[in-house]
Amino acid sequence: MSIVAEHVPVPTEANEPADSYHGRHRSYEGRHRDTSGRHAVEPEGLSVWATAQQTGPVQRRGRYVPESVKHPARMLPAIAAHAVHAYTQPGDLVLDPMCGIGTTLVEAIHAGRDAIGVEYEPRWSNIADANITHAHHQGAPGRASIVRGDATRLQSLLPAALTEQVALVVTSPPYGPTVHGLVRPGADGVAKFDNAYNDGTDRGNLAYRDLTGLADGFAQILRGCAVLLRPGGTVVVTARPWRKNGQLVDLPSAVIAAGVRAGLVPTERCVALLAAVRDGHLVARPSFFQLQQVRKARAGGTPLHLITHEDVLIFRRPQTDSGSGILNDDATGGGVVA
Repeated sequence: MSIVAEHVPVPTEANEPADSYHGRHRSYEGRHRDTSGRHAVEPEGLSVWATAQQTGPVQRRGRYVPESVKHPARMLPAIAAHAVHAYTQPGDLVLDPMCGIGTTLVEAIHAGRDAIGVEYEPRWSNIADANITHAHHQGAPGRASIVRGDATRLQSLLPAALTEQVALVVTSPPYGPTVHGLVRPGADGVAKFDNAYNDGTDRGNLAYRDLTGLADGFAQILRGCAVLLRPGGTVVVTARPWRKNGQLVDLPSAVIAAGVRAGLVPTERCVALLAAVRDGHLVARPSFFQLQQVRKARAGGTPLHLITHEDVLIFRRPQTDSGSGILNDDATGGGVVA
C-alpha cells in the first residue's frame, strides 16, 4: 500500500466523500459485540481503524460548535466513535478524564451511552458543555456531564457511587507542540494560532511537562480510572509519537508503562489511521508542522517519513484486583490536565 501526501494549509477543508470511518480491529480476548445495528465490528479483522476517511473538520462540521476548532489537540470524532461502538453497549457509562472539548462524550451520547468528563481548564469545559447541549438538540439519547478539576485526583472529584460503574475510558494525553495548532498563510508567511492550552500562565498543565513528568501524571490519572472501571472494563488511549529536534519521542511506550503502573493489563495495540484509504493507497493528511519538519529533514539529507497514524493502546481492568494495587494505591502528586 503506497502513501500519498495530501496537505491543506488552511484550517478549512474541501468537501470529502462521506465514507464510513469505522474499520476493524483484532481482539485478543474474543468478540467485542456492537449492538447498535449500524457499525458492525468484525472479531477477526485488522487491527487498523480507518478513522480518517473524512478530514477532522468534515467529521465535526454541524456536529460540534464552531469554537471547538480552537482546542490545540482534538481527538478525531471517528476514533472516539469507533471505541464506543467496539467496547460498549447502549446504556453503558463512558469516561474521559481529559475531555477537552468533549469529543468522547459527544460520540458516546450520540451512540446511546451515558458519559462523564473531567476537564481542568474552564475555556474547554465550557465548549464541551456547549457541544453536549448541541448533541442533545440533534437528538442524542445519552446523558453527559462535565466536572471541572484536576484529573490526577479523580477520586476526590467524582462521587464514590461511580466506583466500578464505568464500562469504558477513552482519552488521550496531550501531544507535543509540533502537532498543535492551526496555521493561516499571509503576506508575511505562515501564522500559527490556537496552539496552546492556556495563556501560558498555568504551567501545571500536563502539556507543559517533559515526557517523564507527563507519564507520571498520566499514571496517576489511570489509577483513578481503574477505581472507577468495573471489573473487566476497558481503557482506550490514543497516543501519537512526535519529533523533537529531529528525534522521535516515543509517547505510546510511555503510556503503556503508565498503564501497567496503574494496575491495568495491556490487551491490544491497534492503529487509528490519520490518512484516508483510497483505491489501495493511503492519502496522508499531515499537520502543517509535520510536513514542514519532514521537508526540512529531507532537504538536509535525513530520510524522515510522515506519521500517518495514532497508536491505540487498549487496557483492561482485571476481573479481580488481588495483588494489583488498583484499589489501594494512594499515590498523590501535582499536575493538571487538558
